[in-house]
Amino acid sequence: MTFFEATDPVFNTYVLGNAPVRQLETGFSWVEGPVWFGDAGQLLFSDIPNNRIMRWIPDVGVSVFRAPSNFANGHTRDREGRLVSCEHGTRRVTRTEHDGAITVIADGFDGKRLNSPNDVVVKSDGTIWFTDPHYGIMTDYEGYKSDQELPCHVYRVDPDRGSIDAVLTDFQCPNGLAFSPDESVLYVADTGTMFDPEGHGHIRAFGVSDGGLSGGDVFHVVDPGKSDGFRVDSDGNIWTSAADGVHCINPSGTLLGKILVPELVSNVCFGGRAKHQLFITATTSVYSVILNRTGVQRP
Repeated sequence: MTFFEATDPVFNTYVLGNAPVRQLETGFSWVEGPVWFGDAGQLLFSDIPNNRIMRWIPDVGVSVFRAPSNFANGHTRDREGRLVSCEHGTRRVTRTEHDGAITVIADGFDGKRLNSPNDVVVKSDGTIWFTDPHYGIMTDYEGYKSDQELPCHVYRVDPDRGSIDAVLTDFQCPNGLAFSPDESVLYVADTGTMFDPEGHGHIRAFGVSDGGLSGGDVFHVVDPGKSDGFRVDSDGNIWTSAADGVHCINPSGTLLGKILVPELVSNVCFGGRAKHQLFITATTSVYSVILNRTGVQRP
């Protein structure tokens, strides 16, 4: 069985010939939002239509972490190791405190309800950045069909100031997002509006400075499929979901190779013993593969 497809010879140094793509668990409806907790030795991920967050522990298996989850989608960890989650059902971003209490980070902007927060990252200064497309309110499959009150924007929350700002406002539907290792670049995917097959399917790159964001040119067009979610390795390569698996794109925007997965991939994250294990959520299953790369997100 072929697990990898190189379009640049360097990709062959990123993968290991004796490290296969493994299906860890299956039987879900639409899995998303993987996040690794190294200090707990567990992976959390969302099974959105079934309204639950799942937990996978090596050599133990899968169990329910939280149900109902308010149709949670993307997750990350903040600088104190707390779970930060995007919830479709409540149209908000929340933080799970160390004692299990839930704190609402954002649920509205300019006096209106958010759409359905999708993916989230936390910068080293503690600010929380999230995308707010309309996918979770367009049907009852991943939340509750509801009226859209706001355009689809990217937001930044400063928990210390208690402020929320719309920092990117020219997307059709922003989706996955991640910072480069030195946080000088913010990558944001635009996957187009629901039910529009001609909608955008690219990743844009923005320069990050104290003065805000600049640029925003198209960094890479994913083909086939669209970039739903992605993460970055320590060399700045982007590992993104696509219709045929996971694509590896270098910091110049060039496709280096693919990890082939037999289901439509939604998202990825790095984790495991050395942050060299790539966890892949793909339609009904969770997969993983050991790479000769390490992720940059909090372990």
